[in-house]
Amino acid sequence: MYGSDDQKSSSIYNRSYTINSASTDFPVKPYPYSSIQRTASVKKVSDSSFDSIKGKVRALCSIFEARKASKPSSDDSQSQTKLKSEKSFSSSDSKLSSLSSPYESTPIRLPGTEDRVVIYFTSLRGIRRTYEDCYAVRMILKFFRVHIDERDISMDSSYRKELLSVLGEKQVSLPQVFIKGNYIGGADVIKQLHETGQLAKLLKGLPVRAIGPWQVCDACGDVRFIPCANCSGSKKVFDEDEDQLIRCPDCNENGLIRCPTCCS
Repeated sequence: MYGSDDQKSSSIYNRSYTINSASTDFPVKPYPYSSIQRTASVKKVSDSSFDSIKGKVRALCSIFEARKASKPSSDDSQSQTKLKSEKSFSSSDSKLSSLSSPYESTPIRLPGTEDRVVIYFTSLRGIRRTYEDCYAVRMILKFFRVHIDERDISMDSSYRKELLSVLGEKQVSLPQVFIKGNYIGGADVIKQLHETGQLAKLLKGLPVRAIGPWQVCDACGDVRFIPCANCSGSKKVFDEDEDQLIRCPDCNENGLIRCPTCCS
């Protein structure tokens, strides 16, 4: 029995030894065909993906190169900007000349206003564009602090008749500006002159007011008119000789007179 047990144990040991030695001495190798086929397939996939990425990169490069070729250089852009600025200045000058040309052949003057600026405008807001133009021109002129004779045709109809008679027309847009007695033009002309710096040259030599451009008159509140002191704005006074009411000779159709503080 002991002998049989020894044989069994030795046979078990021998088997394990032979299996281990066989696996160690003769390792199982994969078939060369399968390894070659797998390597080729992996290489084929990697090559195809690489080619696709490379093609996309080339396409993107071609797009950027095309944009770069179409985009002008810095020198070209500077020359184009300079050319555009020159064209804009020339167009503004031509526009200014065209705006001021209608009365160049026959100069129009407003006698008695050689020492001031006269502006005919309206303070009513019935037409928004007209009111905005009048306001803008008034602010531009007030900036220079020169004496401005503001003649509001909505407060006194005699100014409207005066303007139409001076210009010799039946209908005139507002505002209209006279500088040193010479007719200049409307809102477009004044804005162009102010932008080009020529308005300051035209106003040079006029007396400067002590009051600031944004200060309001204490007497009229920048309305430029006050109620008539003779009739208290009623437009009628009592005549003792005729013993009846007569029209006040001092005020306009609205019972107002010019402010003696800021319009004198």
